[in-house]
Amino acid sequence: MKTLIASLIAALFATAAFAQTTAPAASAPAATPKAEAKADAKSDTKSDTKAAKADAKAEEKITKANKEAKEDTAKADTKADKQKAKAAAKKDKKVAEAKKEAAEDKADAAKK
Repeated sequence: MKTLIASLIAALFATAAFAQTTAPAASAPAATPKAEAKADAKSDTKSDTKAAKADAKAEEKITKANKEAKEDTAKADTKADKQKAKAAAKKDKKVAEAKKEAAEDKADAAKK
């Protein structure tokens, strides 16, 4: 715990020391308003294009995910229907066997 506190204090002093460095003596001349406006328009166009592309990609991903979800649901429904049909056939088979056995039992009882 002591080392953690010591390292935090050291970091605090280090950031304060770096924050007090002097600014560079020669600064770049300010751009003209026309150049700034032109650069802003160009960057706005680029950012709009990038945003439109990102939106299109997002819509495509959403559409693809929805399509896959529908396919998965359809597959699950098909599988469930097959299982239900199989269970119904098995039940019908058991009922038929039970009726057959009951008929045989009646016939045996009638013979006695």
